[in-house]
Amino acid sequence: MKEQVYLLEQFDDIKILRYDVPAFEGLSLREKLFVYYLSRAALAGRDILWDQNNKYNLRVREALESILRAYQGNRETEEFQAFLVYAKKVFFANGVHHHYSMEKFTPSFTPEYFKSLLREVGAEQLYGEVERVIFDPKYMAKRVVLDEGKDLVQASANHYYEGVTQEEVEKFYGEKKKENALLSWGLNSTLVRDEKGQLQEQVWFAGGKYGKEIRRIVEYLKKAAEYACNEHQREVIELLIQYYETGDLSLFDRYSIEWVKEVAAPIDFINGFIEVYGDPLAYKASWESVVQIMDEEACKRTRKLADNAMWFERNAPIDERFKKSEVVGITARVVQAAMLGGDCHPATPIGINLPNAEWIRERYGSKSVTLDNITYAYDRASLNSGVLDEFAYSDEEKELVRTYGYIGGNVHTDLHECLGHGSGKMLPGVGQEALKNYYSTIEEARADLFALYYVMDPKLVELGVIPSLEVAKSEYCNYIRNGLMVQLTRVKLGNNLEESHMRNRQLIASWVYEKGKAANVIERVSRDGKTYFTIRDYEALRKLFGRLLAEVQRVKSEGDFEGARNLIENYGVRIDPVLHQEVLERYQKLNVAPYAGFVNPKYRLVEEEGKVVDVKIEYPTDFLAQMLEYGDNK
Repeated sequence: MKEQVYLLEQFDDIKILRYDVPAFEGLSLREKLFVYYLSRAALAGRDILWDQNNKYNLRVREALESILRAYQGNRETEEFQAFLVYAKKVFFANGVHHHYSMEKFTPSFTPEYFKSLLREVGAEQLYGEVERVIFDPKYMAKRVVLDEGKDLVQASANHYYEGVTQEEVEKFYGEKKKENALLSWGLNSTLVRDEKGQLQEQVWFAGGKYGKEIRRIVEYLKKAAEYACNEHQREVIELLIQYYETGDLSLFDRYSIEWVKEVAAPIDFINGFIEVYGDPLAYKASWESVVQIMDEEACKRTRKLADNAMWFERNAPIDERFKKSEVVGITARVVQAAMLGGDCHPATPIGINLPNAEWIRERYGSKSVTLDNITYAYDRASLNSGVLDEFAYSDEEKELVRTYGYIGGNVHTDLHECLGHGSGKMLPGVGQEALKNYYSTIEEARADLFALYYVMDPKLVELGVIPSLEVAKSEYCNYIRNGLMVQLTRVKLGNNLEESHMRNRQLIASWVYEKGKAANVIERVSRDGKTYFTIRDYEALRKLFGRLLAEVQRVKSEGDFEGARNLIENYGVRIDPVLHQEVLERYQKLNVAPYAGFVNPKYRLVEEEGKVVDVKIEYPTDFLAQMLEYGDNK
């Protein structure tokens, strides 16, 4: 049987992969139709995210699409090929800023050439609207700015705020919190200044901003509800529809609670304004969606973790004040992604834990998923990349990772999402806004540290989650190597780390390296002019992970802004320029793109005599063609 090809193409720093959904074929027709309509809803909100990322993005996309569809000139010239790469990068990032670094793309073609392309396709009128945002490097240079000392709202190029300052935003929502401390104020609105100079929220709902897109989402959700797996799930969808139709955040909380409670359905979904990484103040949520099918066999692994959640909470190396007295509603599943949308496409997470509201987690629990077919595609595409051979120190380490790295990565994700995010508690009166722009990094570090501490615990072997602690050793090797070196390939020389997950990984790896120096827990080795980091004492490293987890949990639980700032600024932001240059040079020789995203499958209704008799799944292989098709189906 021919080996499946997962790598479809590569351009700039991006590789495009495919993912399979083998579980789809085993579904009943009713379940297939449920997936079909949920998938349509997952794609219907695409334009929302583009506009959230930057107010000019949709116009830029219109200009790019006009050229790509209609240009009849020579497409093989160097300038057109440069335009093509730029267009693909913009489609991949859902806008003109890099999806990870948040920096604006720099086109390698001239404004004059771009204008000539628009003229050729009869769209020259678009040039004046998009010229500055495309070609002026200083204008809207960064989508999300986290630099200390700056007005984070005015410096960021996202479209969550207009004409307001950071101080005004914090005061506005601070007052809202006094009205109701539990509500996720600002989650679904743009904060603007009205004609009278007063601050006003433009709420995202069917009758307000993004109304056209939200009404389409609702249309497909209503059709999906007819095929829901059970009555409870149908009620969950109806609550989500009510929220979309009113914009009422209390309805979103009711929806989230019922969504957490619904644990029986073999098909589940995420759809809404969810994650706040795109807002430097962590109020505003980007739109995203994932449709997922349960992998019942793989779920046995996560079920063991969920069933023992109280044991993990009780034995966590954190202050007793910050431990939950009771762990409720922990649901963890291994799933196959059936469709990715919004902020989960083309780049996607490999694990998700929701809801984000702390009070709902504490009272009702959470649901987490590991996207197994996504991690499998990553693994298959990386087998012959050469990255492990280049950056791993010894043959023993390479063999360890090749044998156990895939399961180690998945179990880390299980622990991170299932137990890490759901563990611990905040002190009364403390909310995530206390940590401001550092909250996301602290929360990701906390979940990662929970996973790193427990992946080496014999309890996992006892439960049958992992076959041996060699799995943990492989994960430790991968994590330290990535946190101190490999992830630096995603950053331009001279830049600092900006993205929350990257800051989190370097923070952890740098902190344990520094604190373990005296005992040589991790050794920095130079061989043949190349730098390596090799672990000398796995048990000692686990204890260091536990120490840092205790401190990060304290910072979150107490809302210690200064503590968060010290950890992140001292360990998670700055990069050693000498090591950075070395890593970039070594990586460049491998000709491997550091970022990856996916082409979605496509679902097609099969009809006979006017009746739907089946739903077929197809696997497109052309990234740009899919992006243009999505643009056609607005």
